[in-house]
Amino acid sequence: MNKLYNSAQEALSGVIHDGFLLAVGGFGTCGVPEVLIEALRASGARDLTVVSNNAGLDGWGLGLMLESRQVRKMISSYVGENAEFARQYLSGELEVELCPQGTLAERMRAGGAGIPGFYTPTGVGTLVAEGKEHKTFDGRTYILERSIVSDVSLVKAWKADAHGNLAYRLTARNFNPNVAACGKFTIAEAEIIVPVGELDPDEIHTPGIFVHRVIHNAAPERRIEKLTLRKEA
Repeated sequence: MNKLYNSAQEALSGVIHDGFLLAVGGFGTCGVPEVLIEALRASGARDLTVVSNNAGLDGWGLGLMLESRQVRKMISSYVGENAEFARQYLSGELEVELCPQGTLAERMRAGGAGIPGFYTPTGVGTLVAEGKEHKTFDGRTYILERSIVSDVSLVKAWKADAHGNLAYRLTARNFNPNVAACGKFTIAEAEIIVPVGELDPDEIHTPGIFVHRVIHNAAPERRIEKLTLRKEA
C-alpha cells in the first residue's frame, strides 16, 4: 500500500475537525513535524487538545497554533521558552495539564499498546496527584495514570518508505515513536524517502502498521533552541 502523499494539506485531508485530540512528536525544536503543523494551522481547525512535551517556540512549531488561538488545552511536561504559552495560561485563555515527562511518554506508549492505565509513584504528594486514584503496593503509594490515545498523531522521521516504516535520527527520535503508536490516525513527515525494502528491519523504529500517511520534507528547518558560542580568547 502506497502511503505517500504529495503535500501536508493532502495528508491532513479528511481527518481534521474541530475539537479533536492531537498528539505531536518533538522535544524543544528537535524532531518536530513543522510542515504538518503549518498545514494544520492553515486548516483552521479549532478547540484542539494537544499532547506534546512542550509547545514549540513563539512563532514556530506549536507556537503557531497558540498564536492563532486554535488550541484549547495543552497536555505537556514543559511550558518554558514560549512567552505566548505563558501569557495565555496565566490569563486563563489556555487550559494546561502538566504531566511529568516520563509519565507523559508512558501514557502514550501504554495507549499504543492497548493498556488503559498504569500506576506510578511519580507525582505522589503534588498537584499532579490531585483527583487521581491512589493505591499502595509493598508499602509505597502510587497514583493511577490513564493512557493517551489520540485522534490524530503527527510525527517527524528521518527516513521513511511508501509503506510507512519510519526511522528516526539520534535525539530526534525522542517522543516520536510513542506519539506514532498512540494515534488512531498517524501522519509522518520524513526528510528522506527510500524505496520499500531499503530500510533494514533493525533500522526501523516505527513499523508501517502504525502509520497511515507520509509526506516528504526534504528541507527541514534545523533550529537551535538556545545558541551558545564560546567566547574568543
